Amino acid sequence: MRKCTGMGVLLGVLVALSGSGIGAAAQAAPALTAEPHHDRTLKLVNYFVEKYHYRKTKLDDLLSSQILDRYLDALDANRSYFLAGDIEFFESYRFELDDYLGTQDSGPLFAIFNTYRSRVLNRIDYALGLLEKPFDFTVAEVYPFDRTEAPWAIDRVDIDDLWRRRIKNDYLVLKLEGKTRPEIVRTLKDRYQQQKRRILQISSQDVFQTIVNAYMSAIEPHTGYFSPRATENFKIRMSLSLEGIGAVLQTQNEFTVVRRVVPGGPAELEGSLRPGDRIVGVAQGDTEPVVDVIGWRLDDVVDLIRGPKGSIVRLQLRPDPKTGNTESRILVLTRDEIKLEEQAAQSSLLEVRDTKNIQRIGVIDVPTFYVDFDARARGDADYRSTTRDVRDLISELESEGVDGLIIDLRGNGGGALAEATALTGLFIDSGPIVQVRDARGRTRINRDPSDDLAYSGPLAVIVDRDSASASEIFSGAIQDYGRGIIVGEATYGKGTVQNLIDLDRYSQDPEQPLGQLKLTIAQFFRVSGASTQHRGVVPDITLPSRGSDSPYGEKALENALPFAKINPAAFSRFSNDDRAYDLKQLRELHNARVLSDPDFAYLTGLQEIELPLAKVTTISLLESQRKEDRSRRENEQKRIFETLKQAYGYDNAEERPAENLPRDAVLLESARILANISLDTFAGHLLVQRIEPGASTLNESETASPSADQ
Repeated sequence: MRKCTGMGVLLGVLVALSGSGIGAAAQAAPALTAEPHHDRTLKLVNYFVEKYHYRKTKLDDLLSSQILDRYLDALDANRSYFLAGDIEFFESYRFELDDYLGTQDSGPLFAIFNTYRSRVLNRIDYALGLLEKPFDFTVAEVYPFDRTEAPWAIDRVDIDDLWRRRIKNDYLVLKLEGKTRPEIVRTLKDRYQQQKRRILQISSQDVFQTIVNAYMSAIEPHTGYFSPRATENFKIRMSLSLEGIGAVLQTQNEFTVVRRVVPGGPAELEGSLRPGDRIVGVAQGDTEPVVDVIGWRLDDVVDLIRGPKGSIVRLQLRPDPKTGNTESRILVLTRDEIKLEEQAAQSSLLEVRDTKNIQRIGVIDVPTFYVDFDARARGDADYRSTTRDVRDLISELESEGVDGLIIDLRGNGGGALAEATALTGLFIDSGPIVQVRDARGRTRINRDPSDDLAYSGPLAVIVDRDSASASEIFSGAIQDYGRGIIVGEATYGKGTVQNLIDLDRYSQDPEQPLGQLKLTIAQFFRVSGASTQHRGVVPDITLPSRGSDSPYGEKALENALPFAKINPAAFSRFSNDDRAYDLKQLRELHNARVLSDPDFAYLTGLQEIELPLAKVTTISLLESQRKEDRSRRENEQKRIFETLKQAYGYDNAEERPAENLPRDAVLLESARILANISLDTFAGHLLVQRIEPGASTLNESETASPSADQ
């Protein structure tokens, strides 16, 4: 039963919390409440979710409980602002939010935000006050930087101690970078004051978007809501998607984090930006000062990074603290178009040899499933697409004389479904490629659009944890047909289809936009009947990698659709008795090589350093300990790299720089596996040499030492 609504809820919250000694901070800003058009938006959201979402979900007490958890997580994921008393009060709404949202009333959720804002303002004032006094970095204490599973702070004393250590860590990070006390104090004051300004700039529309997304994510992780402002930014990004630095960003706690580097963009071409890097500062041109962006809204950070083609942006980056490294670095990028040629599939040649045989392995790297929709719509005969480009590359490689072909889908997050279907068709005669089941349970089959076979030779597909969606459709079909061997890591596991609904079409006021709703409307299934959802595509041969062993991909997302199966489609497995291979024997040969392979030994060494750090949730505030930890990690990394150099005969010789190390161990081992399939007499140590198309094979004497591998 409801006790109060709207402003009454807000007053109830503030009265209940006034005993904490920090409730009065809410007076620093007027309370935010729902705007008149929000009830219309909620009504439409409720309708479309109930009518068209793939997962039939009822807005009831169970969902209400999940919405509250998701909303609190969206506001204070690191449990650094709310007190246990706040959470206890919010519990009164755990099984009532469904009633409020069902009648288009978001009052209690706005009240929770207003309490959150008062807590943030209070913490910022406290942080600014701490900067007036020096810190003692000879005291052995730690800062719990990851509090996602920690209990909420009990009272003012508890949260003050947490924030004292937080500010002390912020100070120490800058101190270890060589900054003086005046520089550190100035930087941190600017940062906290900027956070204060931004929390005060949050609008009712911003809060409403957070509320609806907590509601949507409680149903399924790929369903979401874009406010009118977010919708406009989305359209801008789409229209300008070929300009910028080429990185997909997200917010984690108060940091802007790199989620993915876009193939073909300036960041990918520069090569040093990595998923997980934190953007803590942005500067324009060669000389403008760095603007600290910790605590900024994501769209404001994006606005700083975005700019005209040819202009320079400098990013101050800091690694994920779980790596144990807090040193920042500056990355200089020139904004540019993300050229189709740089996103497009590209080929290369590898030679694999033992003492008797040479195999030429073609490699086609497919970074995304693309198609030039505009050119195709115009009827251009030579429009670009993944399938067209790969077909041409296959012809070029076969003219060079290849004994096997690798399709490299590592990092390929998907793209056009039709291209995944058509690309698969290049390697089979004909047949179904993927099954799609909609919210009504109806299943349609997408089939090979052409009956021609572009390549019938030995085939391997490399995948990793970031191969998703269309990549999983292609690799899953190749595996189901028995057309080739899949190597690498288990894929991401995204087997769902989303659609955008323009809510503005249903606005009762033409001058009042409502935004967009992204809805999951269908699910992919392989021709075998198995879903790619959750489990992804499991390789036939799993290769060692540097990736963490922590949950990743779809299975790590809350409320993700589960794995499912439907009836298989009618299809015939690929058959060629001349190239039948024994998978068990391939694994044994592979395992034997990995045991003595320097490249995989290097990857294993890095894992031994990094994996324990992935589980760490605290960091030392003892300056000497931080320096010692950093030095130990650097020495360990140097040691395993020196071991790798020695394995390839470099031995620190000036005349033989080891700039080609470390090598792409996964690609080279995939070539060896394919060579084992192509010619089953291959055994023992196999040398791999990258060659340019058109080049002749090397003489035997040129491959006498492992240093010939490139």
